[in-house]
Amino acid sequence: MAHKIAADKCAGCGACKDACPTEAINEGTPYTIDAEKCVDCGACAAQCPCEAISAE
Repeated sequence: MAHKIAADKCAGCGACKDACPTEAINEGTPYTIDAEKCVDCGACAAQCPCEAISAE
């Protein structure tokens, strides 16, 4: 199951996008995760300074 980014917590810093090995994160306000590309590794969540990313 893909991780999700909480829109109300995302600061748009890009740390998650830089950490993603499958390029599953799209820029925007907020950033979004492409569930088809996400391999549920958690690299994005580990890098998010806002704790906006969670596994669901």
